[in-house]
Amino acid sequence: MKRLSMVDDMFLRFESRRMPLHIGMLLLLEPPDDAPEDFAAQLADKLKQSTRTAPPFNRRLVRRRGLHYWEEDEEFDLAHHFAHTALPKPGRIRELLAMISRVHCAHIDRAYPLWRVYFIEGLEDGRFAVYMKVHHSVTDGVAGMRMLMDAMSNDREASTRLPPMWEVGRTASKRKAQPLPVPTPALGYVNAMRNLARERSLGPLFRELSHSASDLRKKNPDFVMGGQAPRTIFNEKVSATRRFAAQSYSTSRMRAVAEAFDASLNDVVLAMCGGALRTYLAAMDQLPGKSLVAGVPVSVRKKGDTGLGNEVSFTLTHLGTHIEDPVERLLAVKRCMDTNKQRMQHLTSGQLMAYAALMLMPGALNEVLHFSKDTTLGNVCISHVPGPREDMYWQGARLSGLYPASLLLDGLTLNITLISRHDTVDFGIVACRKTVPSVQRLLDYLEDALVELEAGVKKRRRGRRKPVARSKS
Repeated sequence: MKRLSMVDDMFLRFESRRMPLHIGMLLLLEPPDDAPEDFAAQLADKLKQSTRTAPPFNRRLVRRRGLHYWEEDEEFDLAHHFAHTALPKPGRIRELLAMISRVHCAHIDRAYPLWRVYFIEGLEDGRFAVYMKVHHSVTDGVAGMRMLMDAMSNDREASTRLPPMWEVGRTASKRKAQPLPVPTPALGYVNAMRNLARERSLGPLFRELSHSASDLRKKNPDFVMGGQAPRTIFNEKVSATRRFAAQSYSTSRMRAVAEAFDASLNDVVLAMCGGALRTYLAAMDQLPGKSLVAGVPVSVRKKGDTGLGNEVSFTLTHLGTHIEDPVERLLAVKRCMDTNKQRMQHLTSGQLMAYAALMLMPGALNEVLHFSKDTTLGNVCISHVPGPREDMYWQGARLSGLYPASLLLDGLTLNITLISRHDTVDFGIVACRKTVPSVQRLLDYLEDALVELEAGVKKRRRGRRKPVARSKS
């Protein structure tokens, strides 16, 4: 029996009927060209025979004297965790996303290990899907991605010999990987204080806090801290229902925009989100005059660091939703993110966590004491997770889509998480169905925002061309 860490235990205690705290992943898979018609059905039957489990998939939650512990489930029943189902006809992506929306709402039964897998047939284009959800107390997004990749191979034939993810497990994942930050101040402060206690010097932290205070006094438009975000429909209490939307966008198109403006792929992602959210709110006559603010995990790996884990810290950035011109919006987002990275690169991991927590504190206090009814901690969480950089196969089927489904909290009714692969960036959007209606429109608005940025690239190139001097005859 193993006691849960303080952070993992808090995920269980914060959970409520309206706020299930599990994370999910939707995989779209293409059978081989020479596969029989019943390929998916045969594979489902094969997986049902995989009744062995590895940690953390064999751990059941128990409670003793008010404390939570993990113990091995000696009566593990795969039938409770693995569901084989099919879409109603015509089997469009629309029907698939509607199904995922329903199952993502449901809590995971704490009497069993906290995970479920749905094997879904019936897509009209011949593909099949797998949706897996795991409670956030069991694993974080980065470790979950690694467990998925451990069950896949870049070789189709080799992938057929690999066991499913629940037999692979990864007991060391949470120790080796920094968890993707979740914008809950209480969790952030617990981690921050725990890591800060290990620091030998706090000089760099105080110096960067002084610089931030100076930026605040000077009203630096490239500096953002908690409490500056305008209150919107994304900051209401969540209901118990969710809507999941997902789509892939071309990596090469986004990288071309990034290179044209000396920006990063993440800068382009944020600018696309800013453009899409601006259009969405404007259509509802809900667009605020101030820019929306996003919470963003940012890589802070030091040069020469060869560690296996992802080094990330939580930061805030505006999304330029108050800027009409898409190129100016991208450049504004880039300046804000560059400011964040410059400030954070001088800090150790422990100092970074403390700095991030202190930057959130004004907004967190406002949520409790209500200094201002018009502002809030932040508006949306946008997480960018690195994915595989080559074609991957699972049980002989090619991975054609990898869409994360994250969690929502009161005050955070919209979450955008994306995975960048070698040829696509796969967006997974989760929203409260009641407070954020018709969230699927964001998929079209993201495409529109990318098209606008591409038009800006063409305009920029035309402006750089010099007129050719013609000789007089």
